[in-house]
Amino acid sequence: MRRRTAGTIAVVSALGMTAVLGGCGSTGSSDVTLRLVAADYGDSAANSSKKYWDALAKEYEKQHSDVRVEVSVYSWNDVDRKVKEMVDADHAPDMAQIGAYADYAAAGKLYPVSDLLSIRTQADFLSPLSDAGQWKHTQYGIPFAASTRVLFYNKTLFAKAHLTAPTTWDELAADATALKEQGVKYPYALPLGPEEAQAETMQWLLGGGNGGSGYTDDVGTYTIDSATNVETFTWLKDELVGKGLTGPVAPGKLNRAAAFAAFADGQVGMVNGHPTLIQQAAKKGVQFGTVPMPGRTGRARASMGVADWMMGFKQNGHAEQIGDFLDFVYSEKNVLDFSRKYGLLPVTSSASNTMAASDAAADKALRPFLEQLPTSELYPVGKTSWAAVSAAVKQNIGQAVAPGGSPAGVLTRLQSTAMAADSSSAS
Repeated sequence: MRRRTAGTIAVVSALGMTAVLGGCGSTGSSDVTLRLVAADYGDSAANSSKKYWDALAKEYEKQHSDVRVEVSVYSWNDVDRKVKEMVDADHAPDMAQIGAYADYAAAGKLYPVSDLLSIRTQADFLSPLSDAGQWKHTQYGIPFAASTRVLFYNKTLFAKAHLTAPTTWDELAADATALKEQGVKYPYALPLGPEEAQAETMQWLLGGGNGGSGYTDDVGTYTIDSATNVETFTWLKDELVGKGLTGPVAPGKLNRAAAFAAFADGQVGMVNGHPTLIQQAAKKGVQFGTVPMPGRTGRARASMGVADWMMGFKQNGHAEQIGDFLDFVYSEKNVLDFSRKYGLLPVTSSASNTMAASDAAADKALRPFLEQLPTSELYPVGKTSWAAVSAAVKQNIGQAVAPGGSPAGVLTRLQSTAMAADSSSAS
């Protein structure tokens, strides 16, 4: 039985006829159209997520003749904005699979996950992801796809310089120095440009002294300008950027996509990367290895995890149908199919265990990332202020390592921005 507060209800027609109630596990209503807006994980029309969702919806509809699922897929550049426009126009979709959920949860637009999913499905999610889906201690965000970060290194360049993969920051700096002496263009690629600087920043913060705190402390208070974080960016500025070990493009102007492309072209010795870099580098024939991201004195306290989110909107009142469809979406088979198609990590324990035990080459390649996911640390996505804070980090963090820049000054300004955003979102 489902744990749902929005149960199946009888609908009385104008003629006084009463509809037949559906049983446990049924959709509980007939002739319902569910509208889903989803992000596109493909890199071409050939592998667009539209094809994945259309096939999944068709399979579901075969088993549920009284439900139709309409899917609209948009690029990551557009999908969050599209959903916001729909909600603002009072035409919310039934479901959205996008980058953030907290604003909609705070506005009372979403169903709690316990109103939608079966207990079995809820229990299958990896706990760090379920925890990250909570707003004010209630889960509204349903993790959909995940990834972690590891350090990629070019085996050919490392062999030429007689190097081994680093386990500490000092070893990373020493390796980068040796690579520079060999003429490597980007000994360590440090993408702090506006595309995804918040990711590179967080991974370094997690590796700082005293365990590294990331963006927030254990109770969710922003600690961007903590002494440990200032020390981290001072080290980056003095020991990597200042010594010319991060390449010809200023970190504040180097975007992740450009850093990954340079790695795939054999121009980068080391870069902090996620699973999509595996295929990108392999296509170009780059021989690479991966290790956990080093920390100040050893392995970083945690890897940075990233998750995208599914959510159910309350406006159309289709809790039972949404929940039944999502239970289907999150079956082990379907989670594995999506994860394998797009080189991402499963968000459920059942699919993760199956992938970890698999001998398939593609699954084996994901194991370094998969191993880190259960203990990874995610962005503070449950804070409605995070979107504003993330945007500020993207635009400004590069200044912290620029010539003449002040790590303490930049982090202090970001902390002020974060506290102001937090205060505004709470009012």
